[in-house]
Amino acid sequence: MNADRMERIRDALQQALAPSVLEIEDDSHRHAGHAGARDGRGHFNVHVVSERFTGLGPLARHRAVYAALGAMMETDIHALSIRALAPSEQG
Repeated sequence: MNADRMERIRDALQQALAPSVLEIEDDSHRHAGHAGARDGRGHFNVHVVSERFTGLGPLARHRAVYAALGAMMETDIHALSIRALAPSEQG
């Protein structure tokens, strides 16, 4: 089920942000038994590099990621760690 979830996350981020780098890690296994994981939603880490982040601060970048994921933040994702960079910041 999480493989399908990861694919939907990938598709949503690719469509909204056209990233040059997109890495998604399912970290749900590390949170088994956690109160927030009981509803079946997952814990994920994303690393996104996109031109669309150029000139935006960290909060605006995170908001763009959340907006791209939309309802999945309520139905599929319990926790999301975001590393969002503009291409010029990639190291």
